[in-house]
Amino acid sequence: MSTTRASSKAARYAVPVAVITVAVASVGLVPALADNGDPKLPKITAEELVAKVAESDVEQFSGTVKTRTSLGLPGENLQGLFQDFAGAAGAGAGGSGADADLDPSARLAALFQGENTLKVAVDGEDRQRATLVSDAGDYTFVHNQGTVWAYDAAAKTAFRATAPDEDADEDADADTRTPGGSIDKTNPQQAAKELLDALEDTTTVSVDGTTRLAGRDAYQLALKPKNAPDSTVDSVRIAVDAKNGMPLKVSLESRDGGKPIGEIGFTSVDFGKPAASTFDFAPPKGTKIVKPEDVDMEKDGNGSAHDALPGLDAIPGLGDLAGIHGDAEGAEGTEDGKDGKDGKVIGEGWNSILMIKGDADAEGGLPEDGQVGDLVDAYTKKVKGDFGTGRVFSTRLVNTLITDDGTVYVGAVTKDGLIKAANANH
Repeated sequence: MSTTRASSKAARYAVPVAVITVAVASVGLVPALADNGDPKLPKITAEELVAKVAESDVEQFSGTVKTRTSLGLPGENLQGLFQDFAGAAGAGAGGSGADADLDPSARLAALFQGENTLKVAVDGEDRQRATLVSDAGDYTFVHNQGTVWAYDAAAKTAFRATAPDEDADEDADADTRTPGGSIDKTNPQQAAKELLDALEDTTTVSVDGTTRLAGRDAYQLALKPKNAPDSTVDSVRIAVDAKNGMPLKVSLESRDGGKPIGEIGFTSVDFGKPAASTFDFAPPKGTKIVKPEDVDMEKDGNGSAHDALPGLDAIPGLGDLAGIHGDAEGAEGTEDGKDGKDGKVIGEGWNSILMIKGDADAEGGLPEDGQVGDLVDAYTKKVKGDFGTGRVFSTRLVNTLITDDGTVYVGAVTKDGLIKAANANH
């Protein structure tokens, strides 16, 4: 059974085990963790290396994962930023005390802040464990044969649920989503060829040397945007275990230079079968137990990594190659210039920008006065063009332009790229 299938199931639970998914089977986010030399390995082509990843059958492992992010935000604190705006607007910080954060997917937001350490263990699709280590108190997710626990040690609160029955998804056993649609998972060489063919117009894929990390020899797979002058991304680099084909580290390099936008990777890994007791969990005495019906997942959750940073679904390296997230909302608007229920996509590949037209009958733009106006000034820059005036909220990866008529442009492109799009579509 493939790691892709196990990872996709875990991702559907919308819990911190999605972090394992990113580390193991996808292109994800998060300055380079230390390498330990460049081993001499047999030469391999990009197609052969992609096929090696596709045919990897690793189902059991444990280890330590480090994540680091450098999005270029003030204080590098996304949660703090959102709380600032919510507080200024009188909306509170997201709910009723500790219960507001009980949707485990909300904890994924922590991985977009500074440095984090996770202890992970996987034994097939039925058993996974991930612990986000924190001085304030660890947060642990455990999935053991259909039972899901999410335990917040600081809040002394545990979330308990039953994992969804995936038996109906038998079609996913042999197929994996790629830019060209579903492919036969049993033929990794063909899968690799289809993937590279699909990326040919937008992305250069190559093998860029070797490295050693977490005690393992690895090849470096590099994806670089092609014909994308406005992309914020210089490259996506994936360290692939030379022996078993499992991705060990992913880093996202910025076109502005400096330290990478982010990286996630193993600092130690063991491919032996974890002890069965690893996945046992019993809440400590005095723990408050919360059931699914007590938590509004749709309202309280912060969503997946892709939801947290809108515009990533259109990036070939971060969206199509990953293949771990479901179809994006408004998928009918994913073609260049085509309108969908959630807006219109301008450009293609790494140049893609989502445009959401403002409501002509509503008051557009961002507040200019009061405490909220002060925060708008602190976190955005005023810009102007043929479209009129607006505000740009910037990170090193995704930028957002909100015009004074309320139209939104968002994508992993530069500020100038957004302004050009707005000028051409106002």
